[in-house]
Amino acid sequence: MTTDSEEKQYRRMVDTPVERLILSLGLPTIVSMLVTSIYNMADTYFVGTIGTSASGATGIVFGLMAILQAFGFMFGHGAGSNISRRLGAREVKEAREYASTSFYLSILFGLIILVLGLIWMDPLMRLLGSTETILPYARTYAFYILIAGPAMTSSCVMNNILRYEGRAFYAMIGLTAGGILNIFGDALFVNVFHMGIGGAGLSTTISQYISMMILLLPYLQGKTQSRFAPADFTRKPAVVMDIIKVGLPSLTRQGLNSISTMVLNACAGPYGDAAVAAISIVTRITNFLFCVAIGIGQGFQPVSAFNYGARIYTRVKRGFFFALQLGMILMAVLGIIGFLYAGPFVSFFRDDPDVIAIGTAALHLQCISLFLMPMTMYGNMLFQSIGLSRTATFLAALRSGFVLIPVLLILVNTAGLKGLEAAQALSEAISAFLTIPFLLSFFRKLPRDGEEAIMQA
Repeated sequence: MTTDSEEKQYRRMVDTPVERLILSLGLPTIVSMLVTSIYNMADTYFVGTIGTSASGATGIVFGLMAILQAFGFMFGHGAGSNISRRLGAREVKEAREYASTSFYLSILFGLIILVLGLIWMDPLMRLLGSTETILPYARTYAFYILIAGPAMTSSCVMNNILRYEGRAFYAMIGLTAGGILNIFGDALFVNVFHMGIGGAGLSTTISQYISMMILLLPYLQGKTQSRFAPADFTRKPAVVMDIIKVGLPSLTRQGLNSISTMVLNACAGPYGDAAVAAISIVTRITNFLFCVAIGIGQGFQPVSAFNYGARIYTRVKRGFFFALQLGMILMAVLGIIGFLYAGPFVSFFRDDPDVIAIGTAALHLQCISLFLMPMTMYGNMLFQSIGLSRTATFLAALRSGFVLIPVLLILVNTAGLKGLEAAQALSEAISAFLTIPFLLSFFRKLPRDGEEAIMQA
């Protein structure tokens, strides 16, 4: 960067109205996340045409995908934050060390999960909540997801580095291209070649590797300051620990998401494959609706981090409450739509009366609590963006498992199937209200603009 462009970027981050800035930074993320969610839903849709047990398998393997994403996001967020700060200090060589180290470590962990998953395939699927009737489908689908593992983990790293460098457009292109290819691949392999659930898995594998190559292009073409040269890979403990420390909230969130999925599937299993399939479908629908809110939150994160570092705390506060209000309003609107059309939404993925009945009830309750999701999520994003990793990790753990798992076990044991349907919605509400005291304390202690902030990480 030249001095003029650095000053221009600085003035943009500190002078542009936060509302407009958050929207401009969040829009590419919203688009890429929506397309990614659509291609995940496409797998659920096409697999749902095979049978209820096959549909349930997508929910089982979703837990495996969460494990891969947990490590991908840990290295991605951990590297991205450090890279952004190093580039701001013009320490390009150090930034490239973080980039290369995180990139190659993500591939290594993807390969480790691939090998271990193939060796212990059946025990892993049972651990994730598979029933005996779902197991053959889960085994086939998981094989392809494991093959795609290194591409998934490294893509998470490249996507986040691009976003932290302000190159979210390139990240959007890579993710959306892979998502669109997967949708067409599902239609081709499942409907035309009649490959069953293996076709959906093969489509995912191919699209993941193509997406990985598209995300890699900006780095190879010199459009980023980050590089993935093997010579820049470092085993310095300080670099690796920096990546892990900053990425820990993401690892916690995604890792507990995987554990929660296992517990959900295990609790749903006694009620039959229809219950497993229904909960899987509702989770996919809810994640799709929430993509908009996540995009807004990720647009807020760079605004928060930059202005916190510049000691312009009023913009941090204003940006947070703008994002929170907008997120809650949009989620309320989408929640109403989801509530009114819950039955058709569920039946679109699986035309099974039992699946529709269970899924509709669960989706109704999820939609009622949908507007509360931004409270916990944005609180987590706020603290992670400014380096308060312990608080961010705790809030990530709340929503992803510390609340959901106990609530789920209590409700299932006391209310049976109705408890299973209500657990996710109730845990969302509890997590949101537990987040409020952390936010109030933070904003109450926030110093005046220009003063140094002294806060525990």
